[in-house]
Amino acid sequence: MTASPPLRVLHVGKFYPPVAGGMERVLESLCEGAGSSVEHAVLVCNSGRATVRESRGGVAVTRVGTIGAAGSVPIAPGLAGELRRARADLMILHEPNPWALLSMAVAPPAMPLAVWFHSEVVRPRLQYALFYHPLATRVYGRAARLIVSSPLLAEHAVALRPYRDRIRVIPFGIDPSRWQATPAIAARAEAIRAEVQPRPLVLFAGRMVPYKGVDVLLRALAPLDVSAVLVGDGPSRTGWESLARELGLGGRVRFAGEVAHEELAALYHACSLFVLPSVTRAEAFGYVQLEAMACGKPVVSTRLPSGVPWVNRHGESGLTVMPGDVEGLRRAIAELGADPTLQERFGRGGRVRVDAEFTLPIMRQAAERVYREAIG
Repeated sequence: MTASPPLRVLHVGKFYPPVAGGMERVLESLCEGAGSSVEHAVLVCNSGRATVRESRGGVAVTRVGTIGAAGSVPIAPGLAGELRRARADLMILHEPNPWALLSMAVAPPAMPLAVWFHSEVVRPRLQYALFYHPLATRVYGRAARLIVSSPLLAEHAVALRPYRDRIRVIPFGIDPSRWQATPAIAARAEAIRAEVQPRPLVLFAGRMVPYKGVDVLLRALAPLDVSAVLVGDGPSRTGWESLARELGLGGRVRFAGEVAHEELAALYHACSLFVLPSVTRAEAFGYVQLEAMACGKPVVSTRLPSGVPWVNRHGESGLTVMPGDVEGLRRAIAELGADPTLQERFGRGGRVRVDAEFTLPIMRQAAERVYREAIG
């Protein structure tokens, strides 16, 4: 008896690793090491003018040349042609992805379509109504399935309301073994702790963009006797560094920029708590929460109308506060920072939750079921 051929899935994303980003990490996790039943390929934008075809981690990746960018949107005129020539059993558009959405409206795929809706588009209302909404309606309307990462995103995402019967929830997954404290990571974590003792260490990791709410975090930290490391880079970093100096945090807050995986793992293991202070629903899930939870660390995050507080359950894996609430965030950090027993309890609860609900095999198996539903 011959084995069935693998299901061929083409993912249309914005970028792909080594480009950093939450959507990029999720896309890589879906594609690499997925097993023999699904054959993944990726179509994304390149950072340069040339179109590059390569194999990365066993995945065929096409990076379409770009001629520039409009804000954060890469402009890739060749993407529509790539879409017309594409052949697969299923195409998955990873949203938000304005240029791909426009290209797909111009060149509708000749195959079943699914939309993986990572987060809402937070743009000025007029801009959204005039540009994004008409394109999204045209493309979403022909999608067999629309995938979200949490029940709360399915409930609150305005753009998905007309398609509720086609929505499927697939929580993001993580490989907890990548975050284990190896001897080298444990030694580095101990050295980091020694630098800040006896103060608790607060950690943030993410892109330095306005919706991350790092300004709120800095104001919350100002009167507390804690140290903090902020990992990541982006357009808001310079302004936030200036704010930290204005608040007198220069000696207690370190902006680390982008760091290697081993250093980030050591920082997770060194910290007393992890904080995700995001202030808008552009933060749809908070993937970094899973990384902290996999390291057994408590999380302080915000009660956004998104998957963020669904991932970090208040009183189980950490604490949640209202977005933009400086005083509330300060109280939560102070409470956790002063109570090692509570840190341990929440850290243990988070790790149990990751192992039970947020692993790569769980995500990939759920994704394959939805792929096969989509092609009917």
